[in-house]
Amino acid sequence: MPSAAPSPEHSTPSALPPSLYAYIKSASARHQIPLVLLSITVFLLSVVPLEIQRRIINDAIKTQSVSAVVWLSLAYFGVAVLEGAFKLGLNIYRAWVSEKVVLDLRRRVAALPQDGSTNHEAGDTAHTEGTAASMVLSEVEPIGGFAGISISEPLLQTGVLVSVFAYLVFLEPGMALLCGAAFSPQLVFVPWMQRAINRKSGERIETLRNIGGGVVGATGADPQGAATLDGRIEHVFELSTGVFRIKFSMYFLMNLTHHLGVATALGVGGYYVLQGRVDIGTVVAFVSGLGKVNDPWGDLVDWFREMTLAVTRYRLFASAMNSRARPRADGG
Repeated sequence: MPSAAPSPEHSTPSALPPSLYAYIKSASARHQIPLVLLSITVFLLSVVPLEIQRRIINDAIKTQSVSAVVWLSLAYFGVAVLEGAFKLGLNIYRAWVSEKVVLDLRRRVAALPQDGSTNHEAGDTAHTEGTAASMVLSEVEPIGGFAGISISEPLLQTGVLVSVFAYLVFLEPGMALLCGAAFSPQLVFVPWMQRAINRKSGERIETLRNIGGGVVGATGADPQGAATLDGRIEHVFELSTGVFRIKFSMYFLMNLTHHLGVATALGVGGYYVLQGRVDIGTVVAFVSGLGKVNDPWGDLVDWFREMTLAVTRYRLFASAMNSRARPRADGG
């Protein structure tokens, strides 16, 4: 990976693009392509252990071939190691890209022009500028952290979902459709609950920004301002607890539907085994496959929430940065 050493291009930062993805493109476009390729490799490898697992069980029961079981077990372990190595490389690369973006944002904050006021006004301005810079610096971590997963994460998790479900359909279409029906309620309640979380989280970020401004400007002689500030703090508490209630309720329902899918696979699969329609290895592959489907779906939900919050944070960050950098552009 290239060095993260300072370069002259950061000494005079340009205006930030209006949208988060436009900024991510400008800051890390050449790194997103390798991340995409690594993501594709990982999700393609994720299906292979399911098939090997099915063959191990079937060979052990039908052929009773010890050598076949040993070789398939070694192949299973080899594929798991290969998949893990690619995933390790993907995660390290993602983290490096995220830190690179955080570095760029911090340099932009450091390169902001200083106000030229004097005397008492200068002290007030310095205090305000210092507080604003502190707030801005605290926001670059989640924005930069999202850059590394902005494209590769949804690609990886969607790829795992599609490839695993396609494999289950290939094994036994009827069982796959029944298990999919057990998961289908998530397509209704997850987007609805996630939108509610996003609204509350976005409002929380806006309110915290207002609290920051209120703390800087608050005085003991302004009881009305203090009451307003206290009301905002109480509102943040209500928003935060509301987010927790919805989020954990959503996780509970997601876990419930996952187990409903597993129960369906075991029940229908067991019946099909007794009827001679499928072998026991297929049922085991279905149960393992449903586990592989549940985690990526939850990861996609988490990614969407992070994306929504990152978009809101970046909008506020870019607005603050561009407005503070404007005097330099106007004054030359």
